[in-house]
Amino acid sequence: MADNKRGKYAELIDEEVWGFIERSVSCFPTDAAEQSMATQRALYNAMSQQFYAGRPAGVTAQDYEFISTEANANKLRLREYQFEGSQSGVEANPQPRAQILYFHGGGYVVGDLESHDDVCAEICAHTGLLLTAVDYRLAPEHRYPAAFDDAFASYHHVLARNQLPVILMGDSAGANLAVSVAHRIRGQAAQAIGQLLIYPVLGSDFSQGTYLEHANAPLLSTNDMLFYQRQLLNGDAPLDTDLTLPKESWFAPLDDNDFSGLPPTTVFTAQCDPLAGDGLAYCQRIQAAGGVSHCYEEKGLVHGYLRARHCATAAKDSFGRILKMIADFC
Repeated sequence: MADNKRGKYAELIDEEVWGFIERSVSCFPTDAAEQSMATQRALYNAMSQQFYAGRPAGVTAQDYEFISTEANANKLRLREYQFEGSQSGVEANPQPRAQILYFHGGGYVVGDLESHDDVCAEICAHTGLLLTAVDYRLAPEHRYPAAFDDAFASYHHVLARNQLPVILMGDSAGANLAVSVAHRIRGQAAQAIGQLLIYPVLGSDFSQGTYLEHANAPLLSTNDMLFYQRQLLNGDAPLDTDLTLPKESWFAPLDDNDFSGLPPTTVFTAQCDPLAGDGLAYCQRIQAAGGVSHCYEEKGLVHGYLRARHCATAAKDSFGRILKMIADFC
């Protein structure tokens, strides 16, 4: 890719990450945004498969369903990962000290258990913790608050099923769902012991800060975010339909006026990402309220870099830091 096409990111992003970007972009036709949502989901999963690394030895996974009482007895599919071998010095623990509840990214409209299968399996292997991934309902077929209700129901389900403290975790839109759970259960007896968020979307105003600075960043633009938000809230309604933002604090946690009582929080953001400012702002507000939080901006990385952890050194190093931080919650 010529430097004139790379623009201001030519020097910020190294060649390995550019290779990841170009390989990702090549998986989508130029008119992908005009295709049906079913086609967009198929394209996204096919792209994810281009980077699929498989499950590490010793990891087993089981899919199962449960009936959520949060939204009209919805049947929700989960995938539970367990580690039964050894990996990088981590030994299988027959009685894990905690469990991870993971929500995949994809703008609330794409992604599923398959798109993030290897990521979840590797987290399980390298931490030795039980991990459950959630196949929450997607927009536009299921508007807000369907995915949020599924996230909330999943938390209480795994807490009861496994009787282990929960670490909330997710990437992008999935990180928002993780935070939504933390805000909804605040003050309840069964608190999460931590939340680890990877390039999260946490606000509702896309007209300021890094949404302007990185409006046309590789792999995710501010216009993409506006599209996802409209799909989540308005579904297939005409584009001229007014967009009404929900008032609940867990929809856009940065719009909350209370950041006390939240679990210890670690956030990883990508430098070249419209969402970069959300993670830092969230951590600062938790700290101002007397809580514990840490934000790490990963230089030279872009939104979705988890998929690049096996082909770009910067992404691999960041993933290593993410895995180490999970242990701090235990």
